[in-house]
Amino acid sequence: MSAESASAIQRNQVDLLDFIDWSGVECLNQSTSHSVANALKQGYREDDGLNLESDADEQLLLYIPFLQVIKLHSIVIKGPEEEGPKTVKLFSNKEHMGFSNVNDFPASDTLDLSPENLKGKPVVLKYVKFQNVRSLTIFIEDNQSGSELTKVQKIVLCGTTVETTDMKGLKKIEDGH
Repeated sequence: MSAESASAIQRNQVDLLDFIDWSGVECLNQSTSHSVANALKQGYREDDGLNLESDADEQLLLYIPFLQVIKLHSIVIKGPEEEGPKTVKLFSNKEHMGFSNVNDFPASDTLDLSPENLKGKPVVLKYVKFQNVRSLTIFIEDNQSGSELTKVQKIVLCGTTVETTDMKGLKKIEDGH
């Protein structure tokens, strides 16, 4: 774990990487040679030479499902000074979103990323909006320079897991009366 990731993690917060359901991760408008794995997966995201890049225009739409319910506390989105994301909208538990309907829903939180954020400074989220998160949709609306190409070097999601009861593990108690 890099120093940036460690500094973002506080008060029982963990990097939620291990709780991502990789089989369901999607990214719309990603370049085929610069995919979402470059920004999200361990090892790839630590390599500044690897990026997630937009394809047809500057927008990117990422869908990240989790293996269990989580509480999201903060997010780190690293990118280059010019092509790094600027306006980022986060949606909790919204499935099947596309570019055609992303503006039909109110965002759980809207971030305006600063140059410090793009260097790895975490953005603390509206914690009450991210208490029982099963999936996160990240809509990168534009970038710092207004160009057609957006680049994301790293995405780190920090939070905690929600303790849930495994209903399959419970045994029915027979009434002995």
